[in-house]
Amino acid sequence: MAGPGAGPRHRSSGPRPARVGLFGLLGSGNLGNDGSLEAVLGYLRDRHPDARVDFMCAGPECVTARYGLPATRLHWSRSEYQTASGPVSIARKAIAKIVDAVRTVAWVRRHDVVIVPGMGVLEATQPLRPWGFPYSLFLLCAAARITGTRAGLVSVGADPIDEPLIRWLTRWSARLASYRSYRDRHSLEAMRSMGADTSADEVYPDLAFALPNPPNPDSRTGIVGVGVMAYRGRNAERGRADEVYAAYLETITTFVRWLVDSGRRVRLFTGDRSDEAVVTDIIADLRSWRPGLDPSCVVAEPLADLPDLMRQMATVDAVVATRYHNVLCALKLSKPTVSLGYAAKHDRLMQSMGLGEFCLTVGPTDGDRLIERFTALESRTGELRRTMSERNRANRRRLQEQFDVLSDTLIEAPGSAPAAAGSDRARSLSTRIEAQQ
Repeated sequence: MAGPGAGPRHRSSGPRPARVGLFGLLGSGNLGNDGSLEAVLGYLRDRHPDARVDFMCAGPECVTARYGLPATRLHWSRSEYQTASGPVSIARKAIAKIVDAVRTVAWVRRHDVVIVPGMGVLEATQPLRPWGFPYSLFLLCAAARITGTRAGLVSVGADPIDEPLIRWLTRWSARLASYRSYRDRHSLEAMRSMGADTSADEVYPDLAFALPNPPNPDSRTGIVGVGVMAYRGRNAERGRADEVYAAYLETITTFVRWLVDSGRRVRLFTGDRSDEAVVTDIIADLRSWRPGLDPSCVVAEPLADLPDLMRQMATVDAVVATRYHNVLCALKLSKPTVSLGYAAKHDRLMQSMGLGEFCLTVGPTDGDRLIERFTALESRTGELRRTMSERNRANRRRLQEQFDVLSDTLIEAPGSAPAAAGSDRARSLSTRIEAQQ
């Protein structure tokens, strides 16, 4: 698969492969974001193998190394996530935002379609600054409208936003996109409440449900999976982030101690590079509490991507998790799951899979409450697995329907050419993506 062509967008009068740009916080260490990307790349490989794909993302080096495809850095300034202090630093930040606007327009205009693959791009459930990703997404959608490029927000997450500037940027990003779909009904309603016209929008499952499942043993293993997160509260809780984290860590360590005392083995999962510190804290607590504990009782292994997470998760009997895509992967594998969540999206996901009563909120929940819910979960393992299996089949069907819509409305719109199965580029794309699965 080649990078985008140079020159005017419609220079060629004959059919040609579609030029597709993928945009977002991709390649930055968040497994959920990269899992959504894997799903869209799999769709392009299967349905449009001749598409010429490149990226504008947070981790271009990582993405290029992995897929062998061109990638452009999302932010011109490498100090984007450092807080500005003083007039000079603030001026540099302002200049960087102007440069980013020019860069984004230049990148978008080289494409027929730009796609934001899933992710919670229309929400602010974790600490967020308006001039970070909300501004970047607005630039993308505005640039697409200016240049005539089709822009698709595909199975994205949304949540009502209180901060006025983030809310404005988010609303206008949605309004300017050519295509919008949401990963749950709550997200659609959230955008409607913020002033977006959602009358033509659809709800489909999260893109990660389209990923292939690893082998899943039928027999019990005696292992419980615990998905952790460096949780420090929402935007409004910035001032007490350390307090929020300490309370969360206390809940998790209490639960892990109980699992070990009950004779179970534990496998810890992460969902972002920042979560590795939580694993370190949990293991340090266990060593202090039980100095002679066999190290094999609690294990944590590095994770490269979402398929790797699912391979590890396939070895456990049940899961307790905080990060959204840890919860999603457990449900996708039909693992009885307790969600210790931080946003409405957890509730909606668990309800959609028939486990609404096992969704707890990270702040008010203590270790004893978590233990009580987990015990109830284990008593209904067979029933819950059957329900999840049925709903997973329905999710896969719905996503295939969405891929049909994407082909019709974005990829194969006027100016695109039909895929040419068997071409060298098709085989090259297929080989590169399959090597990562």
